[in-house]
Formats: sequence, structure tokens, C-alpha cells
Amino acid sequence: MTARIALVTGANQGIGFALVEGLAARMGPNDLVLLTGRHDQRVADATALVAKAPDTRSRVEGRTLDVSDAQAVATLAAELKESHGGVDIVVSNAAARITPERPQSEQADEFINVANGGTHAMLGSFGPILRPGGRLIVVASSLGTLGHLDPRLHPRFDGASLEEVEEVVESWRAAIHAGTAEELGWPQWLNLPSKVAQVAAVRAVAAQRRERDAEEGTLVAAVCPGLVDTPASRPWFGDFSQARTPAQAAEPILDLVLADRVDPATYGELVRFGKPLAWQSGMPPEYQNQLLAK
Repeated sequence: MTARIALVTGANQGIGFALVEGLAARMGPNDLVLLTGRHDQRVADATALVAKAPDTRSRVEGRTLDVSDAQAVATLAAELKESHGGVDIVVSNAAARITPERPQSEQADEFINVANGGTHAMLGSFGPILRPGGRLIVVASSLGTLGHLDPRLHPRFDGASLEEVEEVVESWRAAIHAGTAEELGWPQWLNLPSKVAQVAAVRAVAAQRRERDAEEGTLVAAVCPGLVDTPASRPWFGDFSQARTPAQAAEPILDLVLADRVDPATYGELVRFGKPLAWQSGMPPEYQNQLLAK
């Protein structure tokens, strides 16, 4: 059997690290799991931890990768195409942390560059080298459904191509810096439009590939891990009584990624605990500031 190649971004901590741990434990000894992140030492330390874990079965290697650098993403994809003929599992998980202590306009560029620019780069560079029967997954959130946005914004994402999603994201970014975002209907919390744009990008790519992927058993999807108790989520939510640990949150994603067959209902969708969420569902805009306040 041909060795499988898996790659996870944003993998030196949190759910990304848990996904690498799970893949390394559940894939075979000839398979390779690539743990990637932006910082050399953190990547090296995390890779060493997984490699020596008692449950680890596959090979594990670390690679430094800044997903906000589209050229770096394209270069790594080209290297893996050259050296391995492609990849079998790609999980785009990288995110930049934001804090309520600083104006979000000051944090917007890095956050958008990583969460949205990184998603677009991963989809654009790794989609073409995904082997038949592979998995191309973006870790998003249940906040990524269209109904979380003001209805005025829905047509800009619904049915958009990847290029059109990128244009909307840049328009949103410009409005943030111009101070006009709120009057145009954009919510205050950066995470909401960002997550919707991530899911819209997945839907755009899936729409182009659907027929071929159905024949080959390939899955392109976004996933929602549920509320995960991490330093990044702590400032934004008040009740963590039902939150999952990163390891717990990783399990249903691993089940989806490693399943022998693709459920057609999940293709191109936002999947939570194995089930697709309706694209149009969400929270009425008038409640979004209450969420932010919490």
C-alpha cells in the first residue's frame, strides 16, 4: 500500500497539535504526518513530543510554514508533489489570536492574513495536489454559517467563487480600516466574518471539484470542533462548562478524515460532530454584540 502523507497547519499547540497526535496514532508506520507552524523552535518541540509519544505509529516530521505567505505555501506544496507525488490529508487549522483588550482594527490584518489568507493559500496550492480519495479540511466554527451576518452581506458570499470570496474579504478589511465596517453591516467581532469567509471559500472550491471528487471518494469540507477550552477562546466566552479539550475536539474530526467512505451530505459543507450544518443557519445580527460582550 502506498504511504499516505498528512499535513496539519497551526499544529504546534491546541487542536492542531491534538490532530497531529491523533493522525500519528491512527495512521500506519509507513505513513508520514507533517506538523507545521510559524515558529521553528515550537515546531521542533511539538514534533519531538509527538514522535516519542507511546501511541505514535507513523513517522512525524516538522516543517516551518507561515500560511499567510502564499508563496511559502505554494513552495511546500510543490516540494511535496515532487517528493511524494501529492498529499492525502490536509488540515488547514492555522489562526492568529485576537484579544478584547486591544481594538480589533489594530489586530485585523494579522488575523485576516492568517485565518483567511492562509485558508485561501492552502486551498489554492494543496487542492491541486490532493490525491484521489484524499481529504482537504478547513477547521472553522459554527459561527461560519451565513446567518451570522447581516442579510445585506449574504449575496456577497452565497455562491461566490474563491476569487470573489477573496475580494469580499479585502473589501471588509478596507472597511475596517476606513471605519465604515459597522455601517455596512459587518459585525464588530472579527471572528464572525472571518469564519463565514472560510466556509464560503471551502464551498467555492468544492463546487468546482464536486463531480470528480464524488467519483474518487475525495472529501473537501470545513469542520466545526465545537467550543474548545484554549487560551485563544477564553477571553471571548464566559461559560466553559460544556467545552471540550483539544484532544476531545479532535476526535470527530479524525473520524471524518480517516473514514473509509465519504458521506455525500458532508461534501463542501461545514461539518460538526459528523453532521453538516445548514449554510443559511445562524444567529440574528441583533444578538451578535451580546455574544461579543460575553
